[in-house]
Amino acid sequence: MSILSVTTTVATAADAQRLARALVERRLAACVQVEAGLTSHYRWEGRVCEDAEVRLVIKTLPGCEAALRAFFDAEHPYDVPQFLAATLQGSEAYELWVRGEVDLPTS
Repeated sequence: MSILSVTTTVATAADAQRLARALVERRLAACVQVEAGLTSHYRWEGRVCEDAEVRLVIKTLPGCEAALRAFFDAEHPYDVPQFLAATLQGSEAYELWVRGEVDLPTS
């Protein structure tokens, strides 16, 4: 077994809470950690930008990656949301807990 960890950012705590709650309620994620207080420096449309952001770290199963991408397409407030996915090995107990909390898509 393994865990899929997906990281994204949003501009506001309200957006972060909305996404986190929806992911857990829809059983696309077992856990979403919300980390405020970030400052991101990036280039967008030819400008160098510096903005406050909130990071979400989503813990799910690898079989949910496509469903998460579809969720981001429909629900994420950014035009080009960060979607960084990494497969991680966790403790057996944690992986079993995640498996029990996430519904794998049937299609």
